[in-house]
Amino acid sequence: MIHVVNGPNLNLLGQRETGIYGRKTLKEIERELEDIAFCNSCEISFFQSNHEGDIIDYLQEADNEDKIILNPGGLGHTSVSLRDCIAAIEADVVEVHISNIHARESFRRRSLLSPVCRGVICGFGTDVYKMALNWLIGR
Repeated sequence: MIHVVNGPNLNLLGQRETGIYGRKTLKEIERELEDIAFCNSCEISFFQSNHEGDIIDYLQEADNEDKIILNPGGLGHTSVSLRDCIAAIEADVVEVHISNIHARESFRRRSLLSPVCRGVICGFGTDVYKMALNWLIGR
C-alpha cells in the first residue's frame, strides 16, 4: 500500500497562493495518482489533515511494508513530533514539497523531516507527487 499524506492547508490547493502552488486541486492530484497506481496494479490511499496529531496517528498505523508520500506543509519546518514519528516507523517515507523550499523564505529552507525520510523531492510543482509515486512503485 502506498499512502499519500498531506498536512495543513493542502486542502486549499488550487485556490491558495496559486503563483506558488499552482491551480491544481488536491482532488485533481489524487485522481492523477490513482490512475498511475491503477496502471501499475498498486493500492493507494489518501489522507489530509490540518492537525499534527491526526497525521502522526495515521503514520503510526502504517505497516512496515507500506510506503508513504508525505507533504507535511509547514509542519516540515517546525514539527519535532512528526520527525520523531517518521524516525520510529519502518515504512519508507518520501517527503515532497510543491515549491522549492530552498528558494523561499529563510524559515522554510530547512526541513526537520528530511534527515529521517528515504528521500526528498521539491520544487517541481504538483509533479512531485507523481515523481515520488513512480519512484516508490519502481522499488
